[in-house]
Amino acid sequence: MPGSVARMGETMPLPPESSGASANPSVPDTHRDRGARILRFDLPERWIHHSFALLMGVCVVTAAMLYIPQISLLVGQRFWVRTVHVGAGLLLLVPLVLGLVVSSGFRADVRRLSRFSPFDWDWLRPSKRRERLRGLHVSGQLPLTEPYPVGKFNAGQKLNASFTLGATLVMLATGIVLASSQLWPDQTRTGSTFVHDWVALVVVVVAVGHLWRALRDRQALAGMRTGEVTVDWAVEHHPLWAREVTRNRAGPGDEPPMSDPPSIL
Repeated sequence: MPGSVARMGETMPLPPESSGASANPSVPDTHRDRGARILRFDLPERWIHHSFALLMGVCVVTAAMLYIPQISLLVGQRFWVRTVHVGAGLLLLVPLVLGLVVSSGFRADVRRLSRFSPFDWDWLRPSKRRERLRGLHVSGQLPLTEPYPVGKFNAGQKLNASFTLGATLVMLATGIVLASSQLWPDQTRTGSTFVHDWVALVVVVVAVGHLWRALRDRQALAGMRTGEVTVDWAVEHHPLWAREVTRNRAGPGDEPPMSDPPSIL
């Protein structure tokens, strides 16, 4: 069946960009200048990311000042540290909400991040990823040099975004309870403290992992710092998105986003 691949008796649809391709779709029209740079994140998107990261960093640092006795004794000024912590926490959603209002690029990225396909599930499991890619190659749906079909965001990035948003909402809700503890019964305060502290710990672990991976990939870091990445990097890591941008000469914020596999949600 055109545009699909049979695997263990199951017919699996290909992403729209790869279906029926007769040539390597991951190599853009500008393949003769693979060092050329393309826009990955526009200025509003970068400001949203940086603002959110700064506020989250302030929350983490002030939380350490409040909860780690050695640091708390060293810093002192508990009232002001708590005030900054609460203020930064209450402001966490502001960059995201403003981004949805003023940035078409951010809205497009939100749609991309919320679409999870079978290709994304397989990407998370290396053995399944290799099996799926091998099936695409054997079926002729993708040339042998074609990498695994990934849009602007891979599955790990999508999961990280979903977790971060969910954790932010949980910490905001429990933080409001803790900040106005006199209004809530003991059971609610105790439960909120437990959830707030443990979710915050997991957020720190995930954020450290996020930073570690970003620092290991200079192009990915450049994409968030300057907004641009090389065509070569985009083709290697996000081939469907690279083909969309280079062939259509479109910016990353153009709507609708078409560089991701079809959603199953």
